[in-house]
Amino acid sequence: MRFVVFGATGYIGGRLVPELLAAGHEVRVVVRSPEKLADVPWAESVEVMRGDVTDEDSVRRALQGQEGLYYLVHSLNRADFPVVDATAARNVARAAREAGIGRIIYLGGIVPDSPHLSAHLASRAEVGRILLDSGVPTAVLQAAVIIGSGSASFEMLRYLTERLPAMITPQWVHNRVQPIAVRDVLHYLVHAAELPADVSRSFDIGGPEVLTYREMMRRYAIVAGLPRRVVVAVPVLTPWLSAQWVNLVTPVPRSIAVPLIESLIHEVVCHEEDIRGYIPDPEQGRTPYERSLELALARIRRADVPTRWSDARTPTAPSDPLPTDPDWSGGTIYEDSREHPTSADPAALWDVIESIGGERGWYSFPLAWSVRGWADRLVGGVGLRRGRRDPRRLRVGEALDWWRVEYIDRPKVLRLRAEMKLPGLAWLELGVGRDEEGGTLYRQRAIFIPHGLAGQLYWKSIAPFHGVVFGGMVRNITESAERAKDETEITEITEPE
Repeated sequence: MRFVVFGATGYIGGRLVPELLAAGHEVRVVVRSPEKLADVPWAESVEVMRGDVTDEDSVRRALQGQEGLYYLVHSLNRADFPVVDATAARNVARAAREAGIGRIIYLGGIVPDSPHLSAHLASRAEVGRILLDSGVPTAVLQAAVIIGSGSASFEMLRYLTERLPAMITPQWVHNRVQPIAVRDVLHYLVHAAELPADVSRSFDIGGPEVLTYREMMRRYAIVAGLPRRVVVAVPVLTPWLSAQWVNLVTPVPRSIAVPLIESLIHEVVCHEEDIRGYIPDPEQGRTPYERSLELALARIRRADVPTRWSDARTPTAPSDPLPTDPDWSGGTIYEDSREHPTSADPAALWDVIESIGGERGWYSFPLAWSVRGWADRLVGGVGLRRGRRDPRRLRVGEALDWWRVEYIDRPKVLRLRAEMKLPGLAWLELGVGRDEEGGTLYRQRAIFIPHGLAGQLYWKSIAPFHGVVFGGMVRNITESAERAKDETEITEITEPE
């Protein structure tokens, strides 16, 4: 069948596309920034269209000639996400009916038996209703906590358990949850394409076990080889307060932690398992909770995480020029530009540049970076904990600590856009060039466009530290590349003939 996928750059969408291709379907993906797909392994096997679900004309164009669609869009990062999501869903529902689409498949959340749903769950339920009311046969698959490397729910569980040997938690840790492995979610999504045309309804999907969140944390500790975790529940922590310590301890920022935790105040357990009457269980059966943890941790240890929750946010298109002289900047652009010659091979220097961040750090004054990361977390920013998806290779659009990869011209330029809380806009460019004599030259440029007086004062207050931070980066990055060169030469000399 011919399917269009909305949300292919998201956590589930990025994993679903290769599964659809493996099942023999033709796939068209619709993304706001096609550049984000430049480095994904399946990019050459799909048709890529630029579009936005909030633009009805682009949705109509995307649906031309298609037989079905997957709707995997959720704008959780925005404060007005319920309004945006409802508008987008109506656009897609209307265009799908007009285009004669034969099947809509949507992944939502299990809806608890409660008249007082969180904004997150209420929005997911509303989108499902809009699509079901479209007149197009629709399958709304509803899942609770998804366990898989890189998912927001898994990262929250992982970091809370690993970093807090003892924790005081709200009463919701005793609520029942039915987690499901991401591989099982993909199984149901792919096979939902085969549902009979007269089937148009919602289905709850879940794993084989119902646990409390407390049990999930304790079992995680066992699988990860950690000592037993002490969990003490108290009645005074509201979801908002809970989100504050989740924001501090885990990579999940407050803007996402709040709606996730608000959902956990309800029990999210499958009301029915009717899906199994239409779609057989996976060949090895539904994945047990411990097995799903083992699979997720194994991917993380191998640095084989194809998608992450943090990669779903859309940056400015990398082909766009850096904005200049915005009205609120007062015509001011600050730069810290540095160059340094090095004896390292250009390829070795690029390897160091592209592997920056994450476990390797930022090559200068680690304490300063750490303090700045904690300060950002305290004000609701992303901090440094998002790390890297892969230790050596980056993709346009993915998160890198508190940066977003905005542009890569391999092996010449890497441009990062800051996503920490700032009174302005900031970029960091790292590059490889040649000097007049043909030698290797490392180039580094920090750019800041201040927002009003606060932005001006911010840059001036940190300017005295630039010599230590940015100067240290130049020195340490080039030295690291030179050491790699020396180690290669030593290896070549000492290898037996």
